[in-house]
Amino acid sequence: MSKIILTEKRNPNSLNIDILSTKEIVEIINKEDESVAKCVKKEINQIAEAVNLIELSFLKGGHLLYFGAGTSGRLGVLDASECPPTFGVDPEMVRGYIAGGNKALRTAIEGAEDNLESGKEDLISAGVKPDDIVIGISASGNAPYVLGVLSKAQELNIKTVGIACNKQAKLKDHSHVFISPEVGEEVITGSTRMKSGTAQKMILNMLTTASMIRIGKTYENLMVDLRPTNIKLIDRAIRIVSEIAEVDYNIAEKMLNTTDFDVKTAIIILFCDVNLQTAKKILERNNGRLRESLKNAIKKED
Repeated sequence: MSKIILTEKRNPNSLNIDILSTKEIVEIINKEDESVAKCVKKEINQIAEAVNLIELSFLKGGHLLYFGAGTSGRLGVLDASECPPTFGVDPEMVRGYIAGGNKALRTAIEGAEDNLESGKEDLISAGVKPDDIVIGISASGNAPYVLGVLSKAQELNIKTVGIACNKQAKLKDHSHVFISPEVGEEVITGSTRMKSGTAQKMILNMLTTASMIRIGKTYENLMVDLRPTNIKLIDRAIRIVSEIAEVDYNIAEKMLNTTDFDVKTAIIILFCDVNLQTAKKILERNNGRLRESLKNAIKKED
């Protein structure tokens, strides 16, 4: 009999969950969830190492490609889809792929995660390039699809990161950086959309957010490269310009209308009292980093 991996073991704290009250059920789930952040914290060094690889990839013009199956794949697609509106990046910069294709986002595709060759084929079809970074996500760390992706990436000398909730995961052997928060047994045995999924989501948030910060996509803790695609984001863009440039809300809104809602350009114009063309040149000279742009522009005036 094969050895049972951690993500498939039974949780002693929820053995009788089917006869408990509703409140008791959710209390058990909540208590188990409390441990997730602590498990992720133990992987901080590995997460930071992965961020450094992603930053280097981005600075070289590379892309971040997530690959996973089931919940893990859906989480990768979700994280990738949030990057353009949050950080104003091209949709190609961070991409998510799931075993079984887009249909698998809503419907389980039987056997998709068991196809090693499909993983290799999907990596090639994604148009992966030398400066890209490939991240494989799998709760058990043993999904053949993800192993196929990472092994092929290594063949192509492309940097890889593996994320699994199992220290003994096979994908560890195919990862330049291996991130493994062992969250323990799930409340419902094998339901890795729960604690394992939460841990993976937390890690993906860190990877993209920290790497975007590192390449200058924020000013302090403000998302100055956001794409204002709805009323909420339009209001946020105006408030960001108003706060940083220290101008009235209405003035910030008018300036954004003249810059096609380019937040950083509007801030440079207002804060440094320059025209549109000069503001864009200032940003270009500072690789699009607002903090450096403001600092250097102010120094020039002094």
